[in-house]
Amino acid sequence: MVRKGVVIGGFVLLAAFVGVGMGWYFNGKELSVADDSNSYRSDRIWAEAQPVSYVDETFTRTQDEITVSRHNAITRTVERVSPAVVGINVIEIRETVFRDPFREFFGDDPFFGPFFRDRMRDRTRRQEVRGLGSGFIISPDGYILTNDHVAGNAEEITVTLSDGRQFKADLVGSDLVSDIALLKIENNGKLPYVPLGDSDDVIIGEWVVTLGNPFGLFERGHKPIVTVGVISAKNMNLSSVNNRVYRGMLQTDAAINSGNSGGPLVNSLGEVIGVNTLIYTGSGYQTGNVGVGFAIPVNRVKNIVTELREHGRIDRSFWTGFRPQAVDQNLARILGLERVEGVIISQIVENSPAARSGLEVGDVILEVNDERIITPDVWNDIINSSRVGDVLRLKVLREKDEKIINLQLESRQQ
Repeated sequence: MVRKGVVIGGFVLLAAFVGVGMGWYFNGKELSVADDSNSYRSDRIWAEAQPVSYVDETFTRTQDEITVSRHNAITRTVERVSPAVVGINVIEIRETVFRDPFREFFGDDPFFGPFFRDRMRDRTRRQEVRGLGSGFIISPDGYILTNDHVAGNAEEITVTLSDGRQFKADLVGSDLVSDIALLKIENNGKLPYVPLGDSDDVIIGEWVVTLGNPFGLFERGHKPIVTVGVISAKNMNLSSVNNRVYRGMLQTDAAINSGNSGGPLVNSLGEVIGVNTLIYTGSGYQTGNVGVGFAIPVNRVKNIVTELREHGRIDRSFWTGFRPQAVDQNLARILGLERVEGVIISQIVENSPAARSGLEVGDVILEVNDERIITPDVWNDIINSSRVGDVLRLKVLREKDEKIINLQLESRQQ
């Protein structure tokens, strides 16, 4: 038994030695491989577990993609147009008449009247008024567009460019009715300018950008203030304001504020499609933004600019040669009209444009250039905004028959 136990113990010891030896052998081989390839050392494992290179490349690539995506049609338009936008500061001289209160009170008195009429005369005071607005350069030689209500009555005009340079500007010409003024600054003929687009091609809902000098903020950094919106409507006929006629206007929700007047409304191609002019509030046309702004279509402006550049004014000294009268309910009933609208011709002058066109007394003008004469104000606005040489396409009702008659507006000198 003892002998048998010794034999078994010997086998156990032998097995233990063999196991230790094999473990030492294979562990050494494995460590040798790890030393050669550096694949399993603990300090290498941590370094390789961090995809530093992968994260950096992805982050950089993402940044590049964001940068590219941020430069869109709007930002490119702003970058292209901004150098041609200017701030305008003006000085006007306004005269205020002060009437003597005693003269007003005693003027008709038989005893005191002569005394106050002779000695208490009206006094006039000249007052300097400063104003500001926006404009944009339309040619490299320095022609600048703005509104008449910005610079039309200015005694002194200062234009500030986006690079900080300032110029004294001359008023080439201005038109109160269309609310357009053309300025000129002397320069080297290499000024940045913005192209005029096609306002007839405007799409309702397309993106538009306004640039200008709201509240004089242009002067803080010599850069135009940018607002973005869409075309909300077009061909909007608004009421006249201070003898200025606003017809066929472009409506936008891009913010227009005091000082934006005269600045450009541009499309996403960087083309001017309108001249920012006024905004609307519940109490009328004001200068603070409520999200409803209007711009004069550039196609109308083009013709005005050409005439201002050549003659310095718009010739509106035409005559029609007839006297219009509003159609009321009684006239509408007598004439068999379905609606109370239009104007009726009550008198025609011999050898006048009206007489030569074939118009007759009693004709009812229902439309002018395909626009219905809903009220006499519509007729007045159309006539007031017309010019010598314009041809008006009239739809008239004569003895229950409709006719089309073309009326050319002639100068009174003819």
